[in-house]
Amino acid sequence: MSAPNPNTVHPIAGYDKEIYVKPTIKNPNIIVGDFTYIADSEFESHVTHHYDFIGDKLIIGKFCQIAAGVEFVMNGANHQMNAVSTFPFYTLEGWKMNPPAKSDLPFKGDTIIGNDVWIGQNATILPGVHIGDGAIIGANSVVGSNVEPYSIVVGNPAEVTRYRFDKDLTELLLKFKWWDKPIEEINALIPILTSSDLDKVKAEIRRLMKD
Repeated sequence: MSAPNPNTVHPIAGYDKEIYVKPTIKNPNIIVGDFTYIADSEFESHVTHHYDFIGDKLIIGKFCQIAAGVEFVMNGANHQMNAVSTFPFYTLEGWKMNPPAKSDLPFKGDTIIGNDVWIGQNATILPGVHIGDGAIIGANSVVGSNVEPYSIVVGNPAEVTRYRFDKDLTELLLKFKWWDKPIEEINALIPILTSSDLDKVKAEIRRLMKD
């Protein structure tokens, strides 16, 4: 059995509706980690209003799971709000308006998604949001503010429904960073990563961190 390859586009043989994202990216302002996948045959159409002249980045970590219909809305979607009209005359033919200064546009910064984040079907991630490691975004949610690691958020606007683990396990996982380990080590860790016996998981991670 061959080792997982992060540069494989289609990780499921004979099925083209799920791809590893990283090897398909052409836009230098989209940065995606190894083994992050989307339930679609391509990714970049899910990143909208992403214009070179603005320069914002979409940064996604490793091992994220992105469902069908997810949209990452970038800063180019924002209109000038500190003037009388929000109409973007400068983007449409025939109107005599120069582009506004960047300082006149609402700029939320880069959108950053952590590692091992699950984003549910048809969720929308708004500009400049930071989503922490291990978070879960519910289907159809609209995420307009930062999401804490290992929290579950749902709704429009998305709000925390609960945290996945207690503070102790969350802190251990954030220190352990299993997603940064070599493939061989991650393979060996799968029984721990997929166990529902959380007390056992804590004990095993503590043991491994001491070794």
